[in-house]
Amino acid sequence: MSANPVEVAVGIPFLFFLPGYLVTKAVFPEWRIRGPEATLRLIEVVSLGFVLSVVLTVLVGYVLLGTPGGFAASWGDPVLESALGGIAIAAFVGGLARGAYRAQAPSSTREREDDGEEGAWELSRELDRLAREERRLEHSLRVAASAASDRASIEGELEAIRRERIALERGREETYER
Repeated sequence: MSANPVEVAVGIPFLFFLPGYLVTKAVFPEWRIRGPEATLRLIEVVSLGFVLSVVLTVLVGYVLLGTPGGFAASWGDPVLESALGGIAIAAFVGGLARGAYRAQAPSSTREREDDGEEGAWELSRELDRLAREERRLEHSLRVAASAASDRASIEGELEAIRRERIALERGREETYER
């Protein structure tokens, strides 16, 4: 029995994309495909959708092998498609409940209140940048010529970097103490 083109056009995306995409949206409702990272987020969501769909198809097929009478994938007996449809519907409902399809991203319980300060990721990047700059200046001091003016300017710059790093670390500690 051969499948008609409409069944193939509907079945292939259904087997290899839709269930995984809906599970991805249910698990990561805060992922939005807009803003400066839209292309990266689109690649992540599409890739994860394909991979999860293939994994779900294999797992459901494996479970169906244990059913009485075994399992044979065919267009005439859409047991696999029905099971994947149930997973897709459950994932869609879960995504709706978690706010994955709203225009605004849902607020995460892990997010701290934004009081105008940098987030943890930006703070970590800035501390890393300051540490690299500090190491570079220390190296410059070790290999610098004995000219007192060069050493004094490097030491002054190094001291300013250290003060900035210490101030950021203290601010981070105070934030976590609250």
